[in-house]
Amino acid sequence: MPWAIALVCVVLGFMLSMQFKVQQQVQLKDVTAFQRAQELVSQLEKAEKERDSLMAEAENLRAQMREMANTQTQFQGLAKQLEQAQLHAGLIALQGKGAIIEMRDTLRPLAPGENPNQGIIHDEDVLRVVNELLAGGAEAIAINEQRITARSEVRCTGPTITINGIRTAPPIIIKAIGNPDELENALMMRGGIVESLQGWGLEIKVKKELGTLTVPAYKGSLKLQYATPVSQEVSKP
Repeated sequence: MPWAIALVCVVLGFMLSMQFKVQQQVQLKDVTAFQRAQELVSQLEKAEKERDSLMAEAENLRAQMREMANTQTQFQGLAKQLEQAQLHAGLIALQGKGAIIEMRDTLRPLAPGENPNQGIIHDEDVLRVVNELLAGGAEAIAINEQRITARSEVRCTGPTITINGIRTAPPIIIKAIGNPDELENALMMRGGIVESLQGWGLEIKVKKELGTLTVPAYKGSLKLQYATPVSQEVSKP
């Protein structure tokens, strides 16, 4: 029957057409999936490269941070050494407990024929007190607000005393930071400096300071005209 054959042919044609379309769609999906996979692989490779670059940058930053930390530690060490040098050089004001010594010329009238210089405070009297304070462990000393350092001079200039180039006159107030008991014992021992000066008629008082005693910084010149550091030669093996 022709019409049945025709119908079968139509059905077969339709089925073949549908199969062809399905194959095309499958092929298209496969191509799309393949392209998508390639795109994902490319993105993954790019992400891995970025990751490796970021990891290298992070390691570089960590190395810089370690170097900066080491440098900061070195700077802190140098700053501490500088502070210690300034402390020992007397360039920084200090505070602490200690002792205050007040020295005055004699108040008693001179006897006939007595040398008037015996009742006046001289530079050597002040230096003897300073030496006893140092022997008693004084860590910082000031005389009439002039800090005593290795660069200080204490000398008589007529009726006055010059300290660090600054003229001053009695009363002489000496401030010393240290152990109050040891400083007092260094001055007040039997046959010591206080007893000796009082024997000459000088007025001298020692007061322990258990609170906060302030000693100013050295304000004199630090310039050296003739002295220079000794160069350190490299030791030979």
